[in-house]
Amino acid sequence: MNHLEFGEQGEQLAADYLQKQGYQLLARRFRTKIGEIDIIAQKGGTIVFVEVKTRSSFFYGTPAQAVNRRKQSKIITVALNYLNYINSHNAPIRFDILEVTNSGHGMTVSNHIANAFGR
Repeated sequence: MNHLEFGEQGEQLAADYLQKQGYQLLARRFRTKIGEIDIIAQKGGTIVFVEVKTRSSFFYGTPAQAVNRRKQSKIITVALNYLNYINSHNAPIRFDILEVTNSGHGMTVSNHIANAFGR
């Protein structure tokens, strides 16, 4: 399995996890010329922008550590574009990170960091 397939498998697992937790999926892989948001979901009136990080090891740190300030800034900008697109400027929002890891026994959502970063 190449790294793109590995990432797609992690995103699918993350989407399934969110649905089981009561989230309604609004969009997957929302793209603009600036960047992409992996999953956009909603729960309890809050729009949640989710960055999924899938890793097979912690050799380079935790998956969430890959979401640096530059990446956060891009995600926030794309999220604002999404809110303009759906004409919803006053909705409560938050930014989450879902860490998906492969422990050798299969992939699993190992950590859901709610409100991981913001404006």
